[in-house]
Amino acid sequence: MGVQPQDATILVVEDNLQSFVLITRLLAYLGVKKCEWKASGWQVLEFAEALPRIDLILMDIFLPEEDGYQVLDRLRAHPRFKDTLIVAVTADASFENMKRARNAGFDGFIGKPLDPDRFPNQIRRILRGEAVWEPG
Repeated sequence: MGVQPQDATILVVEDNLQSFVLITRLLAYLGVKKCEWKASGWQVLEFAEALPRIDLILMDIFLPEEDGYQVLDRLRAHPRFKDTLIVAVTADASFENMKRARNAGFDGFIGKPLDPDRFPNQIRRILRGEAVWEPG
């Protein structure tokens, strides 16, 4: 069950370039070869639909135009993405926000700042199908 990092296509929805670069480096270290980027919540669904496959979406919560919860709702309403792994990656790593993310239908939660020593393993576990809910 699950997908190997080297076979995974991951979409990162993140408005901060430095965060995106860090995530990309850590995913490359893990062996991920296909990493797509959307810098805002605007038209994520349309962008995702145009990709041949997506194994995991890493979703920032605070995004320009639409926040991560609104984007999640639109993706979940689409038959192709109702079961896609979508994980919240956010600087609001409070217990309350993690609970809200779980209730909203996210498949996991990773708090920022990302821990470079833990992040690759968190992603590996998520791709294996494990639930990762780690605010910090």
